[in-house]
Order: sequence, then structure tokens, then C-alpha cells
Amino acid sequence: MNGIRPLASLQCGQEGRVCDLAVTGSMRRRLQDIGLIVGTKIECVQKSPAGDPTAYLIRGAVIALRKEDAKGVLVFCDGRYPG
Repeated sequence: MNGIRPLASLQCGQEGRVCDLAVTGSMRRRLQDIGLIVGTKIECVQKSPAGDPTAYLIRGAVIALRKEDAKGVLVFCDGRYPG
């Protein structure tokens, strides 16, 4: 496995680096506006009791994303970011 997986699969305390956004249109623009661009470090900090949404630490800010939106963010999770 190459260590790439959807952001939504991270557990609390896990982190990774954004490698791609697999979404288009206004959602892609929104994710970029909150700082999710290639190379950005992101950490899962808290999941709601129901499991959706999940809070992520992105560039010093905690941002909540719905699971459906987080599935469109691909991250490297093995500590070997190739960039």
C-alpha cells in the first residue's frame, strides 16, 4: 500500500499530508479556501458522538468537515510525503 487514503479514514490523533483533492466545483474551491492544498499537514482531532462531522486541525485552525466531504480529500499517512 502506498499510504494514500481518504481523509475521512483518519482516526483521532492521526495525521497526514494532503496529496490530492478528488472533488470539483464549489466544494473543491471551499476546501482550498480553508487551506487544503497539496502538502498541507492535517490532523484528526475529534469526531462527533454520531461520527459526523469530524474536526481537523488545518494550518492552526480547527475545521469541521462532513464525512462525505472528507472522503474527497486524499492524504499521505505513512510519514513519507514525497514532495
